[in-house]
Amino acid sequence: KGGFRGLSGSFFNSVLLVIPATIISALFGSLNGYVLAKWRFYGSDLIFTMILFGMFIPYQSIIIPLVLTLQKLHVYGTVPGLILVHVIYGIPISTLIFRNYYITVPTEMVEASKIDGANFLGIYRWVIFPLSMPGFAVAMIWQFTSIWNDFLFGLIVTPNPASQPITVALNNLAGSYIVQWNVQIAGALITALPPILVYVFLGRFFLKGLMQGSLKG
Repeated sequence: KGGFRGLSGSFFNSVLLVIPATIISALFGSLNGYVLAKWRFYGSDLIFTMILFGMFIPYQSIIIPLVLTLQKLHVYGTVPGLILVHVIYGIPISTLIFRNYYITVPTEMVEASKIDGANFLGIYRWVIFPLSMPGFAVAMIWQFTSIWNDFLFGLIVTPNPASQPITVALNNLAGSYIVQWNVQIAGALITALPPILVYVFLGRFFLKGLMQGSLKG
C-alpha cells in the first residue's frame, strides 16, 4: 500500500504514456507497411531501408538534439513530449512488422478493390485494416512492453518527478538514502505487473501474429 502511494502518480504517468504512444506508433507503422508492401514505387526499398536505419541509432547519440528539439516544441519535461519520442522511435519496428505481414496478404485483393474504384484510404479501411489484427497484436504488445520498461528516455525527457514514468520513479526510490525494502519490493511488483498481465492475457495473439508472418524477413 505504501509503495503504491509513493508511485501512484508515476504509475498513472506511465499509463498516460504507454496507451497513446503504443496506438499511434502502431497506426503509423500500419500505414507505412501498407504503402511499402502494396503501393510500391521507385525508391520504396530505399525508404524502407532508411526507416529501418532508425532502429539502429543508439539512444545516447541523439540525446542532445532530442532535448533541443523538444524544447523548441515546448514539450520538454512533459508526458506529451515523451509520447512523441516513443512514437517516433516506435515507427521503424512497427513498419517492419506490418510491411512483412502485408506482404502475405494477396495483392489480388488490392487490385480488385482498385478496379472497383476504391482509393488509397478506402482500400486500407475496408480491405487491409480488417486483416491487420494479428499484425496489430504483435506491434502493440511489442511497443507496450518496450515503452513501459523504458528508463533512459523517461529520465532524460522528464526531469520533473511529477511527470516521470514509473521506471524512473522506482529507480529514484531505490537510490534514496533510507532503504525501505518493503516499499521497493512493492514498487517493483507494481512496475512489473502490467507487462506480465499483457502477456498472460494477450500472449496467444502475439504468437498467432508471429506465426502469420508479422516478423518474417
